[in-house]
Amino acid sequence: MEIISYVQDNPRRRGFAFPDFQWKRNQKYKTASITSNIFSTELRSFTAQKVHKPVSLRIFFKVIGSSLTQAGDFIFDNAKKIGLWFVILLSFFAASFGIVKLCVHHINYTGPLLLESEGSVDIANLNRLMASFALEGTTDFDESGKILDSALIANVSFTQPVSFQTYKVRAGDTISGIAKRFGLTNISTLISVNDIGNVRQLAAGQKLKIPSIDGVIYTVKSGDSLALIIKKFNVRLEQLLDVNELTSETLSAGQQLFIPGAAMDPASLKNALGELFRLPIAAKFRYSSPFGYRIDPIAGVKSFHTGTDLACPTGTPILAAMSGKVTTTGINRIYGNYVIIDHGNGYQTLYAHMSKIIASKGQWVSQGTRIGLVGSTGYSTGPHLHFTVYKNGKLVDPKTVLK
Repeated sequence: MEIISYVQDNPRRRGFAFPDFQWKRNQKYKTASITSNIFSTELRSFTAQKVHKPVSLRIFFKVIGSSLTQAGDFIFDNAKKIGLWFVILLSFFAASFGIVKLCVHHINYTGPLLLESEGSVDIANLNRLMASFALEGTTDFDESGKILDSALIANVSFTQPVSFQTYKVRAGDTISGIAKRFGLTNISTLISVNDIGNVRQLAAGQKLKIPSIDGVIYTVKSGDSLALIIKKFNVRLEQLLDVNELTSETLSAGQQLFIPGAAMDPASLKNALGELFRLPIAAKFRYSSPFGYRIDPIAGVKSFHTGTDLACPTGTPILAAMSGKVTTTGINRIYGNYVIIDHGNGYQTLYAHMSKIIASKGQWVSQGTRIGLVGSTGYSTGPHLHFTVYKNGKLVDPKTVLK
């Protein structure tokens, strides 16, 4: 009777109503305990367990396959719309990229330059300055290293063993001056015998071995023979034997021989003299204006360009093309901020239109030293480096010396 009365009094509630209980952090619920007496109001607790759904590789691939199928169906049903949007987006990005490239090119690269008459005067004055510096370092030997004013000895007989003496370099000494002092006719003799990697690094107090005759040092390689060596250096066998006091024709790898009358090859000599220039720009650039005569695209007149222009963005580091001493830093209406380096042996280089000069006058710089930053100072239509090379007071096409 109690049950019927309870149901009749609550017509809207057709189920057994559990009391409201709070959720606890330990995930325990308080509810009516089902015992032998189902109507007991005694409250107890139990722990809720996680619901575990069946997981297997088959179900995983089934879900993935279903997702891919739905995606494929969507793409197939909307192929035209998707293709149209793809073309629109691709065109937009391509146009944006092209516009950016054009803007960067316009901002970062120099264009044709029209010089005024007073600008030509500035250039001529600076060129005379460069020439005067270069003339101070004229050389007294040719490209093969032979000293120009030395008395040539004809039919030299190399019958005596080579001997060596030691010389201590003095302030103001040059490699050619030392060679002449000891009766040598080629500077490559001293360079080879002393294994000098860079003549410009000779310093007062340094000791050099001075041979009694001209020649170079050769290190025997595996497989070498006297026949191969005399053919390579065009010397006589008896001379090679006498000069080196060889009692046997058997050679061993690593053995050093003095080759009488021989000289270094031009490339090795230039490298030792520090005459192999490197590009003054290590970053990406383009040659925007060559060396020599050209027709100005604006003025339509023939003019001579004293260097070569390397166009690249503002702030690009400018490097010394060869080791030397910074003789001049300054600013000019045409060249803007510029630096002149004296490399010795008649070589000078000019770096112009810098946005910032880093090197200072009188500073000794090694090849690759940062001396400034690319800019567009002076008479310039865009950021670039104007690079000029002098050799014995005469302009040289930079591309002929750059490697």
